[in-house]
Amino acid sequence: MREFHYRWEYELESSPQQLWPLISDTNRFNRDTGVPEIATVAAAGKSLRNSRRRLRLSAFGIPVEWEEQPFEWVRPHRFGVRRRYTSGPVAELRVTAELIPREPEPEAAVDAPAGRPGTKLVYEVWAKPKNVFGLIAIPIQIGLISGRNFARTFREYDELAKHGHTVANLSPEVEFVPGGRARLLGLSEKLVADGVTADLIALLVDFIENADDLALARIRPYELAAQWKQPRREVLEACLCATRTGILDLQWNLICPMCRGGSKTQSLKEVASKVHCAGCNIDFTVNFEQSVELTFRPNPSIRLAESETFCIGGPQVTPHVVAQQLLAPRTSRPVDLTLDEGRYRLRTMSLPGWQQLRATESGERTATLRAAGDGWPSAELSIARDADVSFENATGDEQLFILERTVWSDEAATAAEVTALQVFRDLFASEALRPGEQISVGTLTVLFTDLRNSTQMYREIGDATAFGRVMNHFDVLKQAIGDEDGALVKTIGDAVMAVFRQPVAALRAMLHAQKLLANPPDGMRPLTLKAGLHTGPCIAVTLNDRLDYFGSTVNLAARLEGQSTGDDVIISTAVYSDPEVRDLLSDPRNHVTAARFEIPLKGFAEERFELWRVTRASSLNAV
Repeated sequence: MREFHYRWEYELESSPQQLWPLISDTNRFNRDTGVPEIATVAAAGKSLRNSRRRLRLSAFGIPVEWEEQPFEWVRPHRFGVRRRYTSGPVAELRVTAELIPREPEPEAAVDAPAGRPGTKLVYEVWAKPKNVFGLIAIPIQIGLISGRNFARTFREYDELAKHGHTVANLSPEVEFVPGGRARLLGLSEKLVADGVTADLIALLVDFIENADDLALARIRPYELAAQWKQPRREVLEACLCATRTGILDLQWNLICPMCRGGSKTQSLKEVASKVHCAGCNIDFTVNFEQSVELTFRPNPSIRLAESETFCIGGPQVTPHVVAQQLLAPRTSRPVDLTLDEGRYRLRTMSLPGWQQLRATESGERTATLRAAGDGWPSAELSIARDADVSFENATGDEQLFILERTVWSDEAATAAEVTALQVFRDLFASEALRPGEQISVGTLTVLFTDLRNSTQMYREIGDATAFGRVMNHFDVLKQAIGDEDGALVKTIGDAVMAVFRQPVAALRAMLHAQKLLANPPDGMRPLTLKAGLHTGPCIAVTLNDRLDYFGSTVNLAARLEGQSTGDDVIISTAVYSDPEVRDLLSDPRNHVTAARFEIPLKGFAEERFELWRVTRASSLNAV
């Protein structure tokens, strides 16, 4: 039977870069254009290669199944997909979308405005019927009904893009569970009464009331912060407080280092140190810095957010992938790339290793990127940000080429960052790893403190008074640590262990705490606080049912505290070498000095450590 071919052209006002996140989000696009929900079909026998999938849906009571080839795209220019059907009225379907930048029209007169730049969107569908029913259904369903839906949806996306939106996440039909909206408003008032910023709670309530299920099933706090133009930490803390109140539920997303996809879990206790990604067919070691992201969803007592699926493999599923192309054996294909400056990695699904690339203004304008059985070139290739390259498959097998940015998104609230926040440890003290698991959290700055001459204080002023003073000192420390985005991990007698993401934050917190304790109000007895700081890699574990840290970084920080006199903070070379720490120390307005010294430390093989003694000036204007 003859193949039907439909071609639609749309003149849109937004640029290809503005439109791409919306149009290439094929999951939402299929939903918005009336495609039914789809499901994955388990492959019987031999597994499918190169990200092919077996999928199915039901349309008008007719079951439809197909094998879907991997989407191919070059961001932000074009994408497409091919489907071969095993049941239903269609034998094969192919879809392509091309976004062509439209240049401004020349001025018609000296004082006439130039035409606005925009995009010519070309959307094409090829459909081959399998039977007479398909011969009748294709012109009606695709040519007429879908054609109207495509035009409406692309116009809506253009309006969103013109106003800076990158996601079509508002739903015209929102359904709360019985009593859910009243419960949401009541709990939101409680949050405001508890001290959470009213404006943030209003934004969160509005989002829960109006966002679609796809957006609510995976709420990323830093994405909300960018949309709302609010501080990231405040939005994250508002979401954490909303979880404790019962408005939201938290979930931990495990992130594959290749596809950046993964599964969800409700507790850190369910996170294992070794995880398998079925899509990439690889095992990877989990670390809190990159592999675990905290997201949220509405509590089901307020609104159900079902994770419906209308498309699985579109470009926006893996936004870090800028180009994906499927090449037959011994073939090549030209690809016009538009890249942000930075590092990239070209790999295929079946060959080990990858080719490292770096996009710069002065890089090569043309290049051939070759996948061969003998491996990838070891040298990093410099290419231009706008480059014409050729993907070459020099092997005897089909290869799926994947060009991806290596930098990780900074819109992810990672477990390493979240678990180092005081508000998280206060609200979710029971969140810990399963016993025996050890997971890297990347680089942290570890603090140990202890009160100097506390035993003497107990003798001089009595146990009860001294104990109260020690408890007050814990409050001061906790406040100072929390104000600098750190977290108090545990207390050991009069001592404290805390962690920070940034070395300069830890140093500021300690200088401030020492000043407060040395100058207490109302004639209280001054306290002298010894402190040591070290920066380095740490391992997260569960100890006494709480999340804890261990490793040589922790051990060295504990040793540094012992070198403090209480009028100083002892910092390691790793802390001193941090650029922000150097700026703090060199700024005369901070009234601090750093003196270098060397000393051996018990338990370490090095003969002598280079350390720095940071002291405050007596002025109350010190940090």
